[in-house]
Amino acid sequence: MIPAGVSLHRLSALLTLCLLIAGFALSSPAFFSINNGLTILLQTSVIGLLGIGMTLVIVTGGIDLSVGSVLALSGVVSAMAVKAGVPVVPAMGAGVAAGAACGAFNGLVITKLRIPPFVATLGMMLIARGLALQLTGAIPISGLGEAFGLLGNGALFRVVEMRPNGFPNVIFPGIPYPAILLLIVAIGFAYLLRRRQIGRHIFATGSNEEAARLSGVRVDRTKLYAYTMSGALAGLAGNVLMSRLITAQPSEGVMAELDAIAAAVIGGASLSGGVGAISGTMIGAFIIGILRNGLNMAGVSAFIQQIVIGFVVIGAVWIDQIRNRP
Repeated sequence: MIPAGVSLHRLSALLTLCLLIAGFALSSPAFFSINNGLTILLQTSVIGLLGIGMTLVIVTGGIDLSVGSVLALSGVVSAMAVKAGVPVVPAMGAGVAAGAACGAFNGLVITKLRIPPFVATLGMMLIARGLALQLTGAIPISGLGEAFGLLGNGALFRVVEMRPNGFPNVIFPGIPYPAILLLIVAIGFAYLLRRRQIGRHIFATGSNEEAARLSGVRVDRTKLYAYTMSGALAGLAGNVLMSRLITAQPSEGVMAELDAIAAAVIGGASLSGGVGAISGTMIGAFIIGILRNGLNMAGVSAFIQQIVIGFVVIGAVWIDQIRNRP
């Protein structure tokens, strides 16, 4: 059962998304072009994957500031594995595993050492970024091959014909693989949160940790699961992003955690814990993605974009605080 306040918050987020789409469409005729739509899907896929993991953590009453750095480290691990001769799929699996290991470390530090999530994940943010830079010497890893770029640049149902001059002509660009991946992951975790026992335990932990413990919920194990999944999804997002670039950039993902937090909170997740939904996070991710895309098309500088996104984050948290006032 979804509380009425959460549904109302999600409805307002959806209305905001529609207003953004209408506003940017009026300001630029190219906004509704197929190529721009594909660009939005590709940009949003990374934010969405990070946002899903962040939602799990926020619902438990925690926070994960390390996802941007873990994204970079995971991409670097995948690229190094490819360079070492490992096939692309197992190499990307190693990257996801590295992300999951970082998340599990966060969970263990939080549950066993009783360090606040903010501090624990801030430490991992520095550790993961430092590892990514150290492993690469702060130099991008390139020459990863066409197969490495398939996940980030491939598309389902893409139709291409060759012109007489030998150049390809794209008849239908297809549905990007990152968008399909995001849809599958979102459906899977929405089902997990609402229909499976672990999902109920995540909500119970965030709503009232002591009551959940007295009710038989293994609170520490539940938190460990949430942080491990957040790390694994950050690793998956890292593979998607590095695959799009066909280059592993150890400096990628800086401030990506803010986009993930904003997507979750805009979509109705409460920083107090116990409230959140994957569908709301997807709406929030598209709000962030479309906002960035529309501002880019309007010629707004990257610095001004940061200011706008910062105000969006503050506004979302303020609304969350108002909603939780007695």
